[in-house]
Amino acid sequence: MSGFERTEIFIESLNEGNTEFLDNLEAEANRDNVPIIRKSMQRFLKLMLELKKPKNILEVGTAVGFSAILMAQYSQSDCHITTIEKYEKRIPVAKENFLKSGFNDKITLIEGDAKDILNELLENENGDDKFAGRYDMIFMDAAKGQYINFLPNAVKLLKKGGVLITDNVLQDDTVIQSKFTVVRRDRTIHKRMREYIRALMQSDELTTDILQLGDGISVSVKK
Repeated sequence: MSGFERTEIFIESLNEGNTEFLDNLEAEANRDNVPIIRKSMQRFLKLMLELKKPKNILEVGTAVGFSAILMAQYSQSDCHITTIEKYEKRIPVAKENFLKSGFNDKITLIEGDAKDILNELLENENGDDKFAGRYDMIFMDAAKGQYINFLPNAVKLLKKGGVLITDNVLQDDTVIQSKFTVVRRDRTIHKRMREYIRALMQSDELTTDILQLGDGISVSVKK
């Protein structure tokens, strides 16, 4: 076990944890091999919710609804979460979990491809920017190879001073390796994630840092 892993275990041992509902949902997701955010990301999101006190959150990638429910649980009472999911088998599961959690009125699930939905959020029938600058926080946790395609509209949807948080950007540290050391089937994701990180770090609209939490997260603030 590495020093990093031992440190993570120690930090988590001091964590007060989540609600019983979230703990049970996490256990179910792990049992069914459904990817959800790691403990370190859970703690970080709760910290950011307390720090920023967002009124409107956009989540790209719902899965079974764990992170949306966590954000609903630990955000202010007047916060609303909009979450996007296209995987048809997980959508009814997420909806059921929202009902069971008691946060159905606080969470809106939009079904469809995130790239299309992000376009629709920006444009109304007149072609005007509909929700530009609407969201205080955007949490990106969807198809990793599509992050670079989601980024332009995500930035437009984010308020000035708003925070874009992206999960899994280090890809088990493979992004720092040469593409020739990466399994061939993963090279497209490797290339696109490096492009995404570069776009974040070099953006004139964002101030970004990469944190080595979990599988790596980027935190960007809109200037």
